[in-house]
Amino acid sequence: MISFEQIEYWNWWVIGVFLIGIEVFAPGAIFLWMGIAAGVVGMVLLIFPDVIWQMQLLLFAVVSVVSILAWRVVMRNRPPPPSDQPTLNRRGVGYVGRTFTLKEPIKDGTGLLHIDDSRWKVEGEDLPAGTKVKVVGIEGTVLQVERA
Repeated sequence: MISFEQIEYWNWWVIGVFLIGIEVFAPGAIFLWMGIAAGVVGMVLLIFPDVIWQMQLLLFAVVSVVSILAWRVVMRNRPPPPSDQPTLNRRGVGYVGRTFTLKEPIKDGTGLLHIDDSRWKVEGEDLPAGTKVKVVGIEGTVLQVERA
């Protein structure tokens, strides 16, 4: 059985690789930074082999916490990368500015608009079927239309 006094630098590196491997199954960048901290402790132990095990654990804990907190601050202040499909999960927004033909009339300010393979609830002035309408906005899942 290995006691804490027998821990060497390569033990920390194995722990670091193990923790980074866990990151594959539990993403969130927590185990990644703990694995890197274990690697740092291993490097310190390689340079200064007489560091006592209590100091090694303290160094591991401090480097882990500091690196995780620093990563969170960096990610919180970083804007998300621009998307090549900004309306991917907001289909209705992609229809704003487009023109369609009503297959059903708008009565009492509401109606249905057939777009591709779906039907959208629309709001706008009362218009007969066959009228061309332009989508000018969206509120929730309801398209706001006006005569084109």
